[in-house]
Amino acid sequence: MSTLNSGILPSSREVDSIHDSRNGPKPPKNTGGLRLSLLGTGDAGGVPLYGCNCPACERARLDPLFRRRPSTALVESGGTRVLIDAGLVDLAERFPSGNLAAILLTHFHPDHVQGLFHLRWGTGPRIDVGAPPDPEGCADLYKNNGLLTFQRLQEFSPALFGDVTATPVPLVHSKMTFGYCLEAGSARIAYLCDTIGLPPGSVEFLKQWRPDCVILDCCHPPLERRPRNHNDVRTALESADAIGARRVILTHVSHELDLWLMNHAGTLPRHVAVGRDGMVIDDRNTEPSR
Repeated sequence: MSTLNSGILPSSREVDSIHDSRNGPKPPKNTGGLRLSLLGTGDAGGVPLYGCNCPACERARLDPLFRRRPSTALVESGGTRVLIDAGLVDLAERFPSGNLAAILLTHFHPDHVQGLFHLRWGTGPRIDVGAPPDPEGCADLYKNNGLLTFQRLQEFSPALFGDVTATPVPLVHSKMTFGYCLEAGSARIAYLCDTIGLPPGSVEFLKQWRPDCVILDCCHPPLERRPRNHNDVRTALESADAIGARRVILTHVSHELDLWLMNHAGTLPRHVAVGRDGMVIDDRNTEPSR
């Protein structure tokens, strides 16, 4: 299969981006700056969960502050904008043509790629999509890629997208999954979702890489048995301790975890915060803001 027909490139390359003011103010031209916005912090079901009347879901229905869309992040540095995952289904409205340098996929589960199924049929500049070398992908995305050009990234091999360097690190999930160590100038943020714990190689890499902030999967409240595919609070904190994380933001949050947090306020360590849709982390202030 040719790379032209399949829309797959064997390795990454540098990509330029164009900012559009309709999707927010242009970040300052600063090669040392790195800004990460959490566009979505929910699990596959989101919050509120359809049909659920628990206090966490009822709260989210009443107050948009507590709603959680599919886990997605936007990384910005200088004039470069890189999207991490494509679970949001309104990508065409959020990001006009030419607005993104690239999209990085953690993996090919539907809740992380569903926004691509509509976006791919657009026109205009092609969009590079960096992803783990998963031979299956999701549904027919490889076969009918449209304006998407898939790039098979390799673990621990840095890829440059405009002003942002992204180094894939393997995670532990039911499908081949990468986290991304994001770097611009001296600023470093690690985005680690979806995972249950961390592989030894990734732990050693992250300990030496020393991120300023870690965005970490935490789907469940503390469970009696070790969970599968996603961290609970205990395994998330264990992973954070293992890599010596100085600041942690939890994402991929379920309504069960939100309910537990409502009843256990102040339980998390001071350096750990729970992500919210719209939260922003940058290199000048790793304390999240809205």
